[in-house]
Amino acid sequence: MANTKSALKRAQIAERNRLRNKAYKSAVRTLMKKYFSSVEACAANPTTELKQEVEARMSEAYSKIDKAVKTGVLHPNNGARKKSRLAHKHKTLTD
Repeated sequence: MANTKSALKRAQIAERNRLRNKAYKSAVRTLMKKYFSSVEACAANPTTELKQEVEARMSEAYSKIDKAVKTGVLHPNNGARKKSRLAHKHKTLTD
């Protein structure tokens, strides 16, 4: 337990930030999973609608990753690695 008022406040702020970061990371993972599943669906049956869905999901995931990096939830290299995975999966779809 914190001994001083300032230490107590710092502990509360750290907990608040931890929960916010956890939610943000979860959202990034969810968007990535949705993107990967849409890529697989498009690879199995390529249609223009599915390709548009893939592009939309990729855009959403990129945006969320960029915002996570900007706010400090993710390290820049971690964000770049995640975006690289998305781009690599997209490249396999187009080949």
